[in-house]
Amino acid sequence: MPKVEFNKVKKTKTNMKEETLRGTLASVFLLGFFLIATWLGVYFLFLDRL
Repeated sequence: MPKVEFNKVKKTKTNMKEETLRGTLASVFLLGFFLIATWLGVYFLFLDRL
């Protein structure tokens, strides 16, 4: 009967979880910067047309 090594599976799940969260954080920051830039662009367009 083959031996099952639980430590390797546990480390892999941890690494996958950290990478996923890192990607999520980067995506949220990019989306946030895009939204802020869009709102600032619309605001300055509004001020320009006053």
